[in-house]
Amino acid sequence: MTIVTITGLYDTYEDAAATVRALEAFPVPSADISLVANGLDNDGMAAETETEAVAGAEIGASTGAAIGGGTGLLAGLGMLAIPGIGPVVAAGWLVAAAAGAVAGAVAGGAAGGLIGSLTSAGVTSEDAHLYVEGVRRGGALVTAHIDHANTLPVEAIMRRHGRVDTSVRGKLYRDGGWREFSETSMPLNQLDLAKERALRQADLMPR
Repeated sequence: MTIVTITGLYDTYEDAAATVRALEAFPVPSADISLVANGLDNDGMAAETETEAVAGAEIGASTGAAIGGGTGLLAGLGMLAIPGIGPVVAAGWLVAAAAGAVAGAVAGGAAGGLIGSLTSAGVTSEDAHLYVEGVRRGGALVTAHIDHANTLPVEAIMRRHGRVDTSVRGKLYRDGGWREFSETSMPLNQLDLAKERALRQADLMPR
């Protein structure tokens, strides 16, 4: 059996959560799925922590509280803080791997905890930076470890629930001057995230 990593970026927590539930029903084991969603830009999931207070925080359970609710993976959701992103709602193997990378690194050596975990799982560096930047800008990321034989049906599930076209989204970011995600970036506040939503909507309008 060959294990591959399938990843989907979503504009809302609701779409990402629907994807997680569909994957579990396929079935993909909950232990093989991960979800990371911006904690400020999702209804019912907003963090109480000020963006400035978490700007330099490390990934880790000590930075947040359990949210729970739902079943499967969604029952284990917790609030964490990630450098460059701020508060996120997260659960699953990707978050655990990123937290371990940060905890085991020397000072200054944990650049890109999430990015490093994604690339270690087979995601290209370019895509990993785009995915994490997408979460920073208000999105939600779903990742799944699956048997290669299940790639087509899992890809279909990801698309059915509104997965972002990363080639289009990447161009939108790069046209605005973005090149790659940086942990030293200031997390976006609610006003910034509202502007990001408007930018995405404008890009979808017919020309």
